[in-house]
Amino acid sequence: QVQLVESGGGLVQPGGSLRLSCAASGFTFSSTAMKWYRQAPGKERELVAGISSTGGSTNYADSVKGRFTISRDNAKNTVYLQMNSLKPEDTAVYYCQANVWTSRRWSSYWGQGTQVTVSS
Repeated sequence: QVQLVESGGGLVQPGGSLRLSCAASGFTFSSTAMKWYRQAPGKERELVAGISSTGGSTNYADSVKGRFTISRDNAKNTVYLQMNSLKPEDTAVYYCQANVWTSRRWSSYWGQGTQVTVSS
């Protein structure tokens, strides 16, 4: 079955960096666009970044442009989110997401999330 497993979260000081990973299985990763979302306490889940199946196209929320980089390794079935110059407002649970064609329909799959806390 489809599985998305995030890792790499933690506590970091403002201005620091973290790299999140999302290991995917159960579908053809190399043919699937991937996204990172985040949800802060009391706020709605928001799209942070997306990447096409080949990695040739990426997009970012305005709030993270120039600081975050999404990338993927199709040989490892893994998508990454490199986060630099972190701010306290980046504190959230980060999720990877994929839309997968399965059982003759599109379904949305989510990982369990990884907590990122930016605090001094």
